[in-house]
Amino acid sequence: MSETREAFAQAAESLVGTPFRLFGRDTAYGLDCVGLVAAALARSGRSVSVPAGYGLRNADIADFLPFATLAGLKPCDSDPIRGDVLLLRPGAAQHHLAIATAPHMIVHAHAGLRRIVSQPLPTDPEPAMPILRAWRLPTE
Repeated sequence: MSETREAFAQAAESLVGTPFRLFGRDTAYGLDCVGLVAAALARSGRSVSVPAGYGLRNADIADFLPFATLAGLKPCDSDPIRGDVLLLRPGAAQHHLAIATAPHMIVHAHAGLRRIVSQPLPTDPEPAMPILRAWRLPTE
């Protein structure tokens, strides 16, 4: 694992327990899933421009996908590894970002629990939150 991906994964883990807040960008007040990724990238030494204008339900997220490339993330097709950013679908017209910390573990902003949590990625018998896309920080 690259030092960059490890630093990013550790940064995500350090945010566990941070309050949830829709459109949240400040760890003192709360983060949503986009804010979580942005905060972990910032804590691991990367600059990022955060998208705005999305809702809890979005039929089309094409306008928001360049966020990953602008943050230096590269698309990947392999099974998730520590430090990958995952785009999940928890429900119809819902999209959610999470950070893999192990092959089947994620850190994400849990609206129901009102905080950033670490938990298993549900995969059996069928994924409760299928992975739609994944990105990885490049090795340096």
